[in-house]
Amino acid sequence: MMRGISSSFAWLVDKASKRELSDREISSLLEEFELSLAADDIALELAEQITAKMRETLAGAKVERFGGETRRLLVESFRSNLMESLPMQEVELFDMPSVREGEPFVLMFIGSNGSGKSTTLAKFAHRYRQASLKPMIVCADTFRAGATEQLAYHASKLGLRYVHGKQGDDPAAVAYDAVEEARRAGFNVVLIDTAGRLQSDVNLMGELSKVKKVVQPSHVLLIVDALMGNDSWEQAKWFGSAIGFDSAVVTKSDADHKGGVPLSVSFVSKRPVSYVGTGQGYEDLKKFSMREYLEDLVKALP
Repeated sequence: MMRGISSSFAWLVDKASKRELSDREISSLLEEFELSLAADDIALELAEQITAKMRETLAGAKVERFGGETRRLLVESFRSNLMESLPMQEVELFDMPSVREGEPFVLMFIGSNGSGKSTTLAKFAHRYRQASLKPMIVCADTFRAGATEQLAYHASKLGLRYVHGKQGDDPAAVAYDAVEEARRAGFNVVLIDTAGRLQSDVNLMGELSKVKKVVQPSHVLLIVDALMGNDSWEQAKWFGSAIGFDSAVVTKSDADHKGGVPLSVSFVSKRPVSYVGTGQGYEDLKKFSMREYLEDLVKALP
């Protein structure tokens, strides 16, 4: 999942450690490295910050700027900068007292069409059912027939209660009525899917804001596709500023060979990545730790 970043860094270390470099040569190398990071789906602002920190580190070093010491300085600069810049908290959504007791635990899923929202929601529902909880699946996308059909398929396959409105219904009303039913009928988890037209759609953002205001979800999850590259963190910006979310799920991480999306989404939104999708099966959902991800990234560096 991180071969792209590792390859870019390997190139930088190779070029920087073979001989003594002038300040001008270092700047040139770091400019090329910055472009490589952007190609690895690192948000431009973060890529600029990473290379600026490396430039400062090398400029202030009291050692010869080549060989093994240069590698150590570059790796440490890379690691410490990301540790300081990204949210490190881990999010646990499957073993919380609030899920098991009292009011229903309400998860609201947001994100663009094609990001994997419905499949991810089904994975969460499956995991809650495995934990002996009683989940309800809700489709608050009342504009796209395909959304209703897709969730109906998952609900039927999982044997779970499924609530949806008619085409053209108010999504907020559908979601609100579902949560009220959950309270009455003893469902302790409610998973709400929402519409996902283009993130720049003003009407969609208003619709999602209304659902969030009416339902007051326990946790809002932004779903982004790792293979969408830079568009993933643009979505995090849009949805973060217009709706707000608590954590992100990065889907298709098993097929991502660049590695920058989790870093970029967290950086631009200042919100943690909580889980990653690792396949199409209901079991293919993995808890994410940014600290472990960064440690593994550093270990993979040459």
